[in-house]
Amino acid sequence: MEVILIVVPAFIIFAIGFIGQKQIGFDRKSISTAALYLMYPFLAFRTFYTNEVTIDYLYIVIFCIALMLLLILLVVVIAKLQAQSRSKSSALVLASVFMNSGNYGVPIILFAYGEAGVDYAIIMMVIQSLLMNTVGLYFAARGSSTANHSFKDSLVKIARMPINYAVILGLMTQAFSVSVPEFIMQAVHFVADATIPTIMIVLGMQLASLTKGTVKWADLSTIFSIRMIVSPVLALVLTMIMGLDPMLASILIILAAMPTAANTTMYSLQFNTEPQLVSYSTLVTTVASLITVPLMLWLVGAVS
Repeated sequence: MEVILIVVPAFIIFAIGFIGQKQIGFDRKSISTAALYLMYPFLAFRTFYTNEVTIDYLYIVIFCIALMLLLILLVVVIAKLQAQSRSKSSALVLASVFMNSGNYGVPIILFAYGEAGVDYAIIMMVIQSLLMNTVGLYFAARGSSTANHSFKDSLVKIARMPINYAVILGLMTQAFSVSVPEFIMQAVHFVADATIPTIMIVLGMQLASLTKGTVKWADLSTIFSIRMIVSPVLALVLTMIMGLDPMLASILIILAAMPTAANTTMYSLQFNTEPQLVSYSTLVTTVASLITVPLMLWLVGAVS
């Protein structure tokens, strides 16, 4: 029951955006752009500035990259077999590969493992954030339906994203032990704390704007199967191959079973990469996680 209650605040925030869009109506693209270009860089900087790089990063980096590549390969093969468009295949990657390991996964791990587990969860959140802000942005830009983008065009779009420079700045300040003045960090904290709720409100707005018949259940079932079933199974195999500590292995498997990241909705909306499909996927996998996450905790033995 307590695990389920952890999910409830997320649905309340989604509902705020949903009701606001239905009753008032907002320019979702403008709010999404503000969150992506003005707010998210502050969250990224704080994440990399405040989390010390340790040897555990290496193991989790290898795990995250291996899992991401395997899932992308699987999605690409499925998209080829189904003769999907570039926009649709890119949306499938966004929704299937990138999980909500941060604002959703960290509280779950805190409940199941306590402070010791949270340290691992934060490391994975940091690495996933980096992957999502590079590889995820690439697929979002690649799948843009507004123009015929080449590989070079997609890389140019990524290079223009301020969040990447915020990540580099955060890593550099930590690597060279640069202490950011407290009055600056206070401003950073204010904006960073508002970022995730803003992204979730945008998702609620996007859900309120969904139209019937625009999303195929076959696509949703593909995303659901990969995100909620295939991903944790691959995670189990990877942790066994790597011979990881049992607690770290369990945490990585649980985080690999998290629903689609809310950030992918913002990316898909920004680049017009099948935003309806990505939004629906985030909603469906998040709702399903009310059952799948407690089940996963039980399966790995995190909760007796």
